[in-house]
Amino acid sequence: MKKLNKTLLLLVTVSTIFSCSTEGTDKEPAPEIRTVEDVIADFQNLNIQPGINDVRLETLITGTYWNFRVIAPSDASESNKRPLAIDLHGASGGSPSAHKNTDCYTEEGLQALNAFIIVPNAGFDEWYDSTNQQQILALVDLAKANWHVNPDQVIITGYSNGGNGSWFFADFYPELFSAAIPMASSYDPARSSGEVPAIEVPLYVIHGEDDELFPLAETQAFVNESIDAGSSIEFVVATGLSHLDVCDYTSYLQDAVTWVQTEIWD
Repeated sequence: MKKLNKTLLLLVTVSTIFSCSTEGTDKEPAPEIRTVEDVIADFQNLNIQPGINDVRLETLITGTYWNFRVIAPSDASESNKRPLAIDLHGASGGSPSAHKNTDCYTEEGLQALNAFIIVPNAGFDEWYDSTNQQQILALVDLAKANWHVNPDQVIITGYSNGGNGSWFFADFYPELFSAAIPMASSYDPARSSGEVPAIEVPLYVIHGEDDELFPLAETQAFVNESIDAGSSIEFVVATGLSHLDVCDYTSYLQDAVTWVQTEIWD
């Protein structure tokens, strides 16, 4: 049996705690718990073809699914392992199709990577909520273990709420990612104590000059705080773009990909 790694062990712990927390109450019966081996087997049985694949994976809780899009390269092999990119969609509120809007900037913006791209759906939760932390950690881990992925070339990106999420994962899970590309985001790097720690993962932060939801000056201030703390951040202002000009970020994302390839991976 494949040795369980820390990500899947974490999922077991969380699901066990969740199950125990509902036992002994008269509200709802405890959910049925699946095994890690069940999840691994289901992932291995996904029929991932080159191009776009919309799939769902049952989690450790019976009847609960992760819905996500996979854009797979055509030439991945044991001798040609490809990068992995996690792209976090913007907005929140539980749109069942939020992970399918990849024709705007994702497909063209990340094309030069020729990577496996996973676009998860956040459901009704924020990207930093424990449910989505479990989802991202598990999908990264499962992809690296079962696909032809270069484990040293894993990045995370996202727009708006997804941009905040990509910054969060770079901050708290630096062992998973070699770079992060937050777009149209506003992430306060300070802890509740007021301390601003250095983020170990290099970031390429892209922000619209006329962003009306997250003012440029606020994001610039957060970037400067993080740089002063020792973080490595490239900050790029997207001239004339507002928060709603999502698809116009494509060329800026392409520049970020070049940065990853030449400055981070080279």
